[in-house]
Amino acid sequence: MMAVPITIEPMQSQYNQQVGRLLAQAFRGKFQILTNMNEDDLALFFDRLLECVPTEPSTQRMVALQQGEVIGSIAIKWKPAIDTKKNKQKLPSWRNFSIFGRWNLIKMLIGLYVLDHKPESGECYIADIVVHSDYRSKGVGKLLLQWAQRVVDMDPSLDRLSLYVSGSNPRAKQLYEQLSFRTHSEENRIISHLLFNEPKWDYMVETREGQ
Repeated sequence: MMAVPITIEPMQSQYNQQVGRLLAQAFRGKFQILTNMNEDDLALFFDRLLECVPTEPSTQRMVALQQGEVIGSIAIKWKPAIDTKKNKQKLPSWRNFSIFGRWNLIKMLIGLYVLDHKPESGECYIADIVVHSDYRSKGVGKLLLQWAQRVVDMDPSLDRLSLYVSGSNPRAKQLYEQLSFRTHSEENRIISHLLFNEPKWDYMVETREGQ
């Protein structure tokens, strides 16, 4: 029997709910420490965040699909060629998030801000990569990372692919190392330790021939 193919396609609004669920699965350990939201609440929060926050020109999200179901997703970002400070995005309307409570919303926004990374010139940064729990260790993450590698290969303004991985996630770090990522620096962050109980982070960069 032939394996059902997996395709990597651009994100569309119809996938928001499924991607929101994947993000909740991946980050519940962090945000459940920060808030009192359960996984269903987190999934709905990310669903609404994907719906309400417009996509910037210097970001891109893709989904891994199998038989129409989202089994993985990756988001990348890079430094825009034109300064966009004058055109900052507005925060999502409070009405869309009032069900979570004002204090939970504030803590979620603080947490997302702390986890955010501002790419430098030439850097293509992997903001998140998530795979459905039933499809881990089946090559889905590798396919998503290979897509990001091709983006860097095809864009002359980009010269490196980077990401952060928590020190408590050696399995993910091993996958990245298999795909030529190497630890560029190790960081101990007091703020992420206080918010997420995750003090150690590895900043990893893909190494290429000649580098």
